[in-house]
Amino acid sequence: MTAHPVLLRSEPVNLRDRATPRTVPAEDLISSEALLKGRREVLIQHGDRVYRLRHTSNDKLILTK
Repeated sequence: MTAHPVLLRSEPVNLRDRATPRTVPAEDLISSEALLKGRREVLIQHGDRVYRLRHTSNDKLILTK
């Protein structure tokens, strides 16, 4: 006996297309340039933990413990 997948949707769902844009007041925004101040990496203390925010060569931000 062979199992066959069941197709529930005729078209693939792209979650990016379904996301609703959020409106954020300008005074609530902090630019990555303001956080990094020209550096590629900063340490952020949150409570008793320290996190590392890195700006990658692919122009992405990565936050790690």
